[in-house]
Amino acid sequence: MADRILVLDAGTTSTRAMIFTADGKVEKIAQSELTQHYPRPGWVEHDATEIWLKTLACAREVTGPDAAHIAAIGVTNQRETVVAWDRNSGEPLARAIVWQDRRTADFCENLKEAGAEPEVQRATGLVLDPYFSATKMRWMLENDDAVSAAARQVTLGFGTIESWLVYKLSGGAHLSDASNASRTLLLRLDGMQFDSALCELFGVPPATLPEVVDTHGVLAECDMRLFGRALPICSLVGDQQSATVGQGCLSSGETKATFGTGAFVLTNKGQEIPRSEHRLLGTVLYQREGKRTYAIEGACFVAGSLIQYLRDQLGMIGTAAETEELARSIEDSGEVVIVPALAGLGAPHWRPDARGVISGLSFASGRAQIARAALEAMAHQTHDLASAFAADGAHWAKLRIDGGMSANDWMAQDLADILELEVGRPDFVETTALGAAILAAVGCGLHSDLETAVQEMRGATRRFYPSMKSDVRKARLERYAKALLAA
Repeated sequence: MADRILVLDAGTTSTRAMIFTADGKVEKIAQSELTQHYPRPGWVEHDATEIWLKTLACAREVTGPDAAHIAAIGVTNQRETVVAWDRNSGEPLARAIVWQDRRTADFCENLKEAGAEPEVQRATGLVLDPYFSATKMRWMLENDDAVSAAARQVTLGFGTIESWLVYKLSGGAHLSDASNASRTLLLRLDGMQFDSALCELFGVPPATLPEVVDTHGVLAECDMRLFGRALPICSLVGDQQSATVGQGCLSSGETKATFGTGAFVLTNKGQEIPRSEHRLLGTVLYQREGKRTYAIEGACFVAGSLIQYLRDQLGMIGTAAETEELARSIEDSGEVVIVPALAGLGAPHWRPDARGVISGLSFASGRAQIARAALEAMAHQTHDLASAFAADGAHWAKLRIDGGMSANDWMAQDLADILELEVGRPDFVETTALGAAILAAVGCGLHSDLETAVQEMRGATRRFYPSMKSDVRKARLERYAKALLAA
């Protein structure tokens, strides 16, 4: 009986395939790291062919020679990253420009100076920042000969990662789901397809863009040659929206934070189109049969990637898990503070020019103090977001956390202490993949609705409660605020 969900989770640093049962258990996982390309300071690129081939290899590894047990495929992905390909050959025309990339900062600044941002934000829920997809598309058109030639020949296909994977899986369907499309700067939050006026503003030909579809339902069909069966593709969803569903945040006001490469907080806003006065983002959470549920979002660009930086670039730790042991080995960070602006600052600051800062160093500062300060930076950034959410009328009653970094008990407790909130962490922290599985299970009919699917598929939660003294908390936040001025 076909009662399993194959989830393809195409992240920033790796791509994975997972088999989920209808009650949310994971039967198999395959994972492969992705090569990170940094051709210039501030530039981040991926090889789209590598993403496709490694995703397909992982999928075949977990499905085995017979995919008869697979009811549907769900896809979740790193958002905002742009792929350009030739729709005739099906091959990429350039490296993908990754969401972290800052090369279009000057163009964004020019648009701001021209007074474009207020109307863009009102229409799309987004600010003018290199983070989003449209300026990446424009840069490719202006700076890559193969991309511009394909545009002239009307063979160019632009898409975010889920769009690229569906194109390859289906053998030619050019689709993007509403959650990913809402991250491009080209979709109005109240519009069903990409907007011609926004396309004109950013210089992106509408003919290059995919059709915008629901996040779940029968959205496309997999080429039968890939797995021996024409498997239905029943969910497409951006990774942060997927994690929000995986955390069961289906009611207005419920909030989750994912700590992966970056840190992303989303609060469900129901059918209300989000409007922020404090530099937060409005986004589509999910869509079924054309009906949208929205979220308000804050995004920090650097979270787990800071730990990776300490490990790979500075050689200060051997493994990410070592940070918890180091943090517990000392009473405090010795006033060492890290502002993790290695890729600029995201919400609520939106400063692409900001750079990372380590302050408060003394001869007493060592590996333990720096590792602890790196973990403390997660709570400091999240506190900035909590203040902005509250100012926008989206006060957090409690916080649900997930992602690879959230497995660190010390960090989870520190979040509860600095935020003065109950923090809940599911026993299964990979809620991004779970959310795609939940959506696909509803999309293919294994479960009748999202509420039922969440009840059946989401597991137990561990809770952390604040215990830090108020003067310690106040002093830490004051030191971070001071360090932030130097970023």
